[in-house]
Amino acid sequence: MKKFTYEARDSATNKIIKSDIQAESEHSAAKLLNEQGYIPLKIEADDESSNPIKQLANRITTKDRIVFMRQLATLIGAGLPLAQSMRTVVEQTQNKRMKAVVEDIIVDIEGGQQLSVAFSKHPDAFDQVVIALVSAGEVSGTLDDALKRIAAQQEKDAAVMRKIRGALVYPLIVLAVIALVIVYMLIAVVPQVEQLYEDLGQNLPLLTQIMVNAANFLMTFWWVVVLVIVIGGYFFLQWTKTESGIRSLDAFKLNVPMFKNMFRKLYMSRFTRTGQTLLSTGVAMLDMLHITARSVNNTYVSASIERAAEKVKGGKALSSALKPEDYILPMVPQMIKIGEQSGKIDDMMGKTAQIYEDELDEEIKAISTAIEPILMVVLAVVAGGMVGAILFPIYSLVDTIGA
Repeated sequence: MKKFTYEARDSATNKIIKSDIQAESEHSAAKLLNEQGYIPLKIEADDESSNPIKQLANRITTKDRIVFMRQLATLIGAGLPLAQSMRTVVEQTQNKRMKAVVEDIIVDIEGGQQLSVAFSKHPDAFDQVVIALVSAGEVSGTLDDALKRIAAQQEKDAAVMRKIRGALVYPLIVLAVIALVIVYMLIAVVPQVEQLYEDLGQNLPLLTQIMVNAANFLMTFWWVVVLVIVIGGYFFLQWTKTESGIRSLDAFKLNVPMFKNMFRKLYMSRFTRTGQTLLSTGVAMLDMLHITARSVNNTYVSASIERAAEKVKGGKALSSALKPEDYILPMVPQMIKIGEQSGKIDDMMGKTAQIYEDELDEEIKAISTAIEPILMVVLAVVAGGMVGAILFPIYSLVDTIGA
């Protein structure tokens, strides 16, 4: 989605309006304006929207969404009209991109559109779960409760993701330190050992010679190394955006040793938490399954949920439909079956989500505890090998000179 600034005439009042709009292209922006009852006079791409650095700086974060939902729910719950509540929220919004989105939504609302429809025009800010919950809240007259549920769910999901990132960041930092130590030893220490051997007219041991060759290559062709890393990183990121790349990464997460249980529990907690939130707001079962399939963020788990949805559509109970699926953990259909018998599927999905969230906490702690000694062994082996390759030839020289 790109940001465009526009100047348009309101066909109803004949007034000139200047504002911003989010759209895929200039043509899409003009189409959206026409749908809102405006006649476009000028549409220009915002420079910030075409600058990837500024885009990153102004991206809409989970915190921005949560604060927006909480503020809007409070104001609507206090009895303020929706448009007035939105205007109050936009005055307190710090993120420029979020502010532009909210301003566009205000224009849509004042033009007579529903909030869920206005949200659906900004998929980069509001996903399918948010739109479904808002739509259900509008129908039932409990929009403020729906917004609170959205904020609560996003807070829980964000908390889980923070813990997982924390578990993954530590080993990456240690590996980066190991790489820096290797580079420093190759550049600063190894050349001195080579010079010492040259001065004494001795041949280097094989391991030390390999390190010297690596050091010479790194100092001479460092730009090649940097270029390969940058180009390789770029093509890897592009590959992760392709269908095959996404499927490969999703399969890796579900099967990678040590981390696979953590990821599987993450997807199950996300599925059951989202399902509980949707069902409790009045969203139909099939709609809930289709929306959660898109929200779990894993193609294989999504496919399992979609297959279950087809079975439910054919008359099967949800627990029976989910049971044979490979990527649905056994406790999920078991708990849902209890919910089906008691008539409280949403409550049981919520309890299931809480169980998996608690288990995720323990899983993350266990992984963090197990990774530390492994990384220490790796660091010791690498550092010991480097030091041995440097000290061994020095001791050999001492013995030769002594002899």
